[in-house]
Amino acid sequence: MPHPNDPKLRSFVPVDPASHFPIQNLPYGVFSARDGLAPRVGVAIGDHVLDLWELAQDCRFDLVEPAVFAASSLNPFMALGPQVWSKTRARISELLRADHPELRDNDDLRKRALVPMKDVKLHLPITVSGYTDFYASKEHATNVGVMFRGKDNALQPNWLHMPIGYNGRASTVVVSGTRVRRPRGQLKPPNVELPSFGPCKRLDFELEMGVVVGQPSKMGEMLTEQQAEAMIFGFVILNDWSARDIQQWEYVPLGPFQAKAFATSISPWVVTREALEPFRLNGPEQAPAPLPYLRQTKPNNYDIELEVDLRAGEMNEAKIICQTNFKYMYWSSVQQLVHHASSGCAMNVGDLLGSGTISGPEKHQRGSLLEISWNGTEPADLGGGVKRSFLEDGDSLQMSGWCQGDGYRVGFGAVEGTIAPAE
Repeated sequence: MPHPNDPKLRSFVPVDPASHFPIQNLPYGVFSARDGLAPRVGVAIGDHVLDLWELAQDCRFDLVEPAVFAASSLNPFMALGPQVWSKTRARISELLRADHPELRDNDDLRKRALVPMKDVKLHLPITVSGYTDFYASKEHATNVGVMFRGKDNALQPNWLHMPIGYNGRASTVVVSGTRVRRPRGQLKPPNVELPSFGPCKRLDFELEMGVVVGQPSKMGEMLTEQQAEAMIFGFVILNDWSARDIQQWEYVPLGPFQAKAFATSISPWVVTREALEPFRLNGPEQAPAPLPYLRQTKPNNYDIELEVDLRAGEMNEAKIICQTNFKYMYWSSVQQLVHHASSGCAMNVGDLLGSGTISGPEKHQRGSLLEISWNGTEPADLGGGVKRSFLEDGDSLQMSGWCQGDGYRVGFGAVEGTIAPAE
């Protein structure tokens, strides 16, 4: 049987070459349709969702019980482990192949199992057990350091020795399309003696990728590179919304708190690690060499093109404000997971790890408005006389990402959020 990543594979379901969801992708998500049934697990293929519960009910899977796909999150499926993930993806690929008649020629099952994307509602794909945000782009960390500490002290002494991160809030991870209310918090500009409480005035986005952990680790145990890789189920695009002025006042001495706790948006489709395999590459050279537990023996970065579009509330059209690539990340997702568990911290099915803001070496590759506007001193020009240093009420932001194959794309869809006024 052909491997699901074979670039020559074609599905009987029509797929545009520019689609993010060819047969080589097969990302998992949770959806509900107009049939009135509860949210359940599906796979994106072209402009359709393949209903895995319908297929399981029809005894098309040997390894997975129908109840797993009837769940309102991917957690029960992820808990079954990497071998089941891989065999299930191969079976789905087989069922969707243009040269395989099993689903293609079964009119009744095909009508029940293939739901037009326009007729579904997409839900948060996982039950988020815990959320951790990292700070793993050297370009981003350097830009921020130059702004606030000067060029000679841009990176903190520990940055080149370990992936820096903090524990965030799983309770406010939301799916794409969820409106984001402007947060309130304590504000203290440098020229004011005492803080006040009110709506954030410097609201920002952070372009990130999110790692979805699909297997647990035991408390007290470390992970090897190979173990950490096997625990990763897949990836989503992640927007870690940020209140820069709240953060500026609160982050010393313990780091971000309320400035990052109000909302984190993720894309509804989880692209599996296996689907990204053809796009692996080496990340930047790490100097000094990491300590032995963080050293890598193979490429753990991915060639994922990323784009951010901003539509100002008073405009009809969005403008691209960032184009960058996940390959620039200094610390890989595997290294982040290894380091997270290195103290003995237990990891759970459904843990979400944010990569940290993804910026590249060029100006157009900056992954936050803080960098794009250089802390408000160089506002982004959106055309028509509209400029932005930070996000205003009514603004809509959309992030998208894809890997470019030979005649096909393995993409993530998009993650979108619109800013609503503070209550």
